[in-house]
Amino acid sequence: MNTAEAYETNAATDSQTLEMLRVNDLHAFYGESHILHGVNFDVKRGELVTLLGRNGAGRSTTLKSIMNMVGRRTGSIVINGNETLRMKPHHIPRLGIGYCPEERGIFASLDVHENLLLPPTVRSGGMSLDEIYDMFPNLYERRKSQGTRLSGGEQQMLAMARILRTGARLLLLDEITEGLAPVIVQKLAEVLIQLKERGMTIVLVEQNFRFAAPLADRHFVMDHGQIVEEITAAQLPSRRDHLNTMLGV
Repeated sequence: MNTAEAYETNAATDSQTLEMLRVNDLHAFYGESHILHGVNFDVKRGELVTLLGRNGAGRSTTLKSIMNMVGRRTGSIVINGNETLRMKPHHIPRLGIGYCPEERGIFASLDVHENLLLPPTVRSGGMSLDEIYDMFPNLYERRKSQGTRLSGGEQQMLAMARILRTGARLLLLDEITEGLAPVIVQKLAEVLIQLKERGMTIVLVEQNFRFAAPLADRHFVMDHGQIVEEITAAQLPSRRDHLNTMLGV
């Protein structure tokens, strides 16, 4: 192998090492309905990226497809170097992925503390209860409260906190600010900054662009089941009007 070939090989290896997630030509189906039409994007380790788009663009379906929670999918989904397209849904979290769905899935009959103890550890390095309560002081104050008695914001904090307990390093977050008061939205922004500082990789589906804009390294715009544009944080100031038009803001 000559020097040029060695350099190209090392560069390719470095690129793969830096990538936490690569989605290539992803198609997803619910029964006969063809929802995703060749989605392509990548996420580097430690990045926070958004999937933006109008309702029905395919953003949430993209997250569910990564977790193998759709009827059928084709293409390629590589997570931390592992091709997962044929992987069973319950095996995917073991690669270090935490998925926070829009419906949150809080166990109403359990209190906050019990909800936090419930999820299994999928990888080492999960946050301790003390770390969780330090990051989410509201949960500490409500730790003996049942899930049914939590506000929407507290339920969202609990849903996020549960996946942080598992040891996940790649977080898929679906509409975490929907319907929440501005003070809670600001708290969630602070949490995401802390998680990035811890080296976590985050894919954020978000309708609240004002919330997402200052947090993300890159924005992927979806329309009709495809990624139609990528905008970096550096490009955002000059592209904001264009993006607002695309999103109907």
